[in-house]
Amino acid sequence: MSATPAHRVSTGERINDQEPAGRLQRELGARRIRLTRQRRVVLQVMESALRHMDAEEILEQAHKIDPDITRVTVYRTLDLLKRHGLIDELDLLHLRGHRHYYESHGPRDHIHVACVRCGKVREVESELYEQLKQQISRDCGIEISVARTEIGGLCADCRAKA
Repeated sequence: MSATPAHRVSTGERINDQEPAGRLQRELGARRIRLTRQRRVVLQVMESALRHMDAEEILEQAHKIDPDITRVTVYRTLDLLKRHGLIDELDLLHLRGHRHYYESHGPRDHIHVACVRCGKVREVESELYEQLKQQISRDCGIEISVARTEIGGLCADCRAKA
């Protein structure tokens, strides 16, 4: 299946990995939120992530840039970004335990597709998904502000090994 504007599948774990650098900083700046040096480091880690990371992984990456980053700063920054609707918190079908993962919003909502055996996660954008959200909005009389969809199954590699 080819990737077109109406249908895109991630090649790795993240489909929105081509997000413009500094977008989260610009969004917070536009909201007149103070950007400390440590917050900027956390934002840099979030924007450069090529896969979904939990708070501990974000902290590990942030420590590589600035060893003075604290766990509290990471959690407070994640909470700030969530409250402003700039990132999503995901559980990814709890395939990796009860950890929660964070990702910044891309230009379109997407579906997380996970292998329940190996844990590989892919992302899919689709015009059909956008149409489904519009139909749900009309049918239920709701203005959708959050849409999260996760699908689990066996990937081609795991089916081949079975």
